[in-house]
This record gives sequence, C-alpha cells and structure tokens, in this order.
Amino acid sequence: MRRAVRIQFRAARLFVGGQRHTPAMAYDEDLADRIRALVAGEPGLTEKRMFGGLAFLIDGNLAVSASGQGGLMVRVDPAETESLLDEPTVRRMVMRGRELNGWLRVESVDDDAFETWVRRGVAYARSLRAGGRGG
Repeated sequence: MRRAVRIQFRAARLFVGGQRHTPAMAYDEDLADRIRALVAGEPGLTEKRMFGGLAFLIDGNLAVSASGQGGLMVRVDPAETESLLDEPTVRRMVMRGRELNGWLRVESVDDDAFETWVRRGVAYARSLRAGGRGG
C-alpha cells in the first residue's frame, strides 16, 4: 500500500490536468534586469534558473541571484558572513532548515548598496576556481 501512495504522489507532482507540469520559478524581473545591467560584459557570465530565482554565475560559480523569495541572494566569503550581518536588511540564507555561511539574503536596498552587494558577489565568485565550489 505504501508504494502505491508514493507513486500516486509523484504522478500528482508531474501531471496536472493530464499534462506534464513544471511549476514556474517566480522572481522579480525588474530586479533581474537591474542585476543584468550591472554584470553585463563580465567574462564568464551565465544566467541560470535555480533556487527559485534567476542566478548570475561567473565561470560556473553563483555570484548573485534575483531570489524567488524577494530581494537578492548574494554569495560572499564565508569568513565575512558574520560581519556582513550587521546590516538590518541582511540575513543568512536558510536551506533545508540550516543557516549557511557565505550565502546571504539581502532585502530591498538603495541603488548604491545594491551595486555594492552585486559587485561583492561577483568578486567572490571570480575568486573561486572555475566551476568549483571553492570557499
């Protein structure tokens, strides 16, 4: 009986109304455009839908993302995480119930701070081995 329930659950996730269904990842398009404007021309830049948003990668390493939960997700040096949490709009990213060092969620910020966060993420991603996990 347990196996049958599991199969039915999987089917419900994959098919809606008899057709394959992949849930759309919602993120702020305007925010993504703001990031895109700042990182345009960066060598090794790619965009990829991940973590419920639109990620901007440098040589395969995530730098910054327009988060599907709103605001930015920024990758930083894990050793700097604690000192960067002093700002009221910044908190550690939580994944599977765990707070992560080196991954920050940044809520709305003014234009100068926005550029600083995007540049910080790009600089850290650039410091990592291409396509590696680094850190």
